[in-house]
Amino acid sequence: MAREPRTLQQAIQYFTNPDNCIDYLAVRRWKDGAAVCPTCGSKEVRFLTSRRVWCCKARHLKWQFSIKVGTIFEDSPIGLDKWLTAMWMLANCRNGASSWEMHRTLGVTQKTAWFMLQRIRLALQDEKTGGKLGGEIEIDETFIGGKARNMHAAKRRKKIQCPGPYDKVPVMGILERGGKVRTFVVPGTRKKQLQTHVREHVEAGSAIFTDELKSYVGLDADYAHEIINHAVEYVRGNVHTNGLENFWSLLKRGLRGTYVSVEPFHLFRYLDEQVFRFNNRKDNDSGRFVDALRNVVGRRVTYKALTGNALPETC
Repeated sequence: MAREPRTLQQAIQYFTNPDNCIDYLAVRRWKDGAAVCPTCGSKEVRFLTSRRVWCCKARHLKWQFSIKVGTIFEDSPIGLDKWLTAMWMLANCRNGASSWEMHRTLGVTQKTAWFMLQRIRLALQDEKTGGKLGGEIEIDETFIGGKARNMHAAKRRKKIQCPGPYDKVPVMGILERGGKVRTFVVPGTRKKQLQTHVREHVEAGSAIFTDELKSYVGLDADYAHEIINHAVEYVRGNVHTNGLENFWSLLKRGLRGTYVSVEPFHLFRYLDEQVFRFNNRKDNDSGRFVDALRNVVGRRVTYKALTGNALPETC
């Protein structure tokens, strides 16, 4: 087997060989690379080299399966060489990769590239199951949306119904200094809407730092709460939210510079993408790629679900 890739150029060359793609995925999907039937869980399977699929010894529905079955790649006619290249780029490009860029790079349609990227973002999603954050915690909120001065007058009258950030989407962030960040699309910035996430994701007794927003009043009972008044200062000793402000700047640079316009319906997916890169910022490109690849199993989203055209489960 050729040496595993460490750069994008090496990844493109390495994954040109379909056998390399299958071997690379199999080792990270199954223990010791030994295939397991995704339908019945049997280990008694054999590999058909001519078709690059496995056959389960037990005869049942879907007794033949490929490496894509049970992953975000399932039912996709796109080759793994293009899938893995797209995943490498999205996991490592600092400001993200747009569907138009992926369309030109991979030679697929823009619509296909958009669908691929949304499926990859599902693999980058953090399930937030690693326990609560602790130590020194920064908490802040921001608003995502277009600037009124950049809109056409007709669109501005339609979109901007009132002054201030009320026509934008509020996003909350919780950052553990030296550790990970978690983000949430919230319905508003009222006390209950924000403090619910704080108590759910931050250990009691932690030192938390926020701005002067009144919605954070009352956290002193469970946390060592310090406030920084941005109208006066941005840093007071150890009291600041600059780490989270840095994350917001990275997020908005990608949204405005690369994606230009993101629908509120899909915003949480772009948050997941940026959170993944930020939380794995100390790793190298190949390490981030492998971390993303380990999450492709058991996750799937259809085009109808992405576009809001899926039928209700009761139908």
